[in-house]
Amino acid sequence: MNLSQINKQLKGIDPLEIIEYSLSNTKKPVITTNFRPYEVVIIHAVTQVKPDIKVIWCDTSYNTRDTYKHAQYLIDTLKLNIDIYVPKLSAGFRDVLLGIPEVDTKAHQIFTEQVKLEPFKRAMKEHQPDLWFTNLRKGQTAFRDSIDIFSKGSDGVLKVSPFYYYSDTQLDVYIEQHKLLNEHRYYDPTKVLSNRECGLHV
Repeated sequence: MNLSQINKQLKGIDPLEIIEYSLSNTKKPVITTNFRPYEVVIIHAVTQVKPDIKVIWCDTSYNTRDTYKHAQYLIDTLKLNIDIYVPKLSAGFRDVLLGIPEVDTKAHQIFTEQVKLEPFKRAMKEHQPDLWFTNLRKGQTAFRDSIDIFSKGSDGVLKVSPFYYYSDTQLDVYIEQHKLLNEHRYYDPTKVLSNRECGLHV
């Protein structure tokens, strides 16, 4: 598959068409989510095409009350076929041993590995997907500006970001058109700043 050529062909194409095209060439697709702002769009769009797609949620155990309520709302209303992965240590135990360390420290690297990377690696190992839907978008981080609709990470899994060229305003329109709810009180303890990468997509 020539990703560069396909990305040129699909730029400007409706995301639902990108999703349909992607699903026609896959056997084990998954979608990952953390229920952050605008995740409702990718979850809704993909499940409109494939309602039974496996949804993977790696819950850090540090989400806000609003995010947990939003997650349950989507699980119920969209009838998500969801698998939830959590860290091997509870948040309470980790708070005593490590807490949430300052960024750019060795302790923070350990924290990120425990609450996000290890559960994610475990999920991907168990599911062995050949296609991975994400809601990565241009303009989010420097790294994400370097990829496209279709990309491959270091794990070799083909990633599809159907809304890659969409702005927040365009996603707001999608949410309004489909009478969905968004979630803005999300907190990621591994990133702190919105323009930091968490390590899943590199």
